[in-house]
Amino acid sequence: MTTAQYRKSTRSDSTGSCVEVATNIPATVLVRDSKDPAGPTLSFAPHDWTTFLANLDPDAPR
Repeated sequence: MTTAQYRKSTRSDSTGSCVEVATNIPATVLVRDSKDPAGPTLSFAPHDWTTFLANLDPDAPR
């Protein structure tokens, strides 16, 4: 998706092992590996993404 505007996760470290997330596409959250921006992308419904994050970190915003 060429219109996706990715940002690095706030939990990314300084080694370049980063996850990037795009939330500017309506009804879609895209996730990719920053080391391979042309590589595969995961796609989530916003509710599913929020649920995923909440299960990783109980302090994540909902």
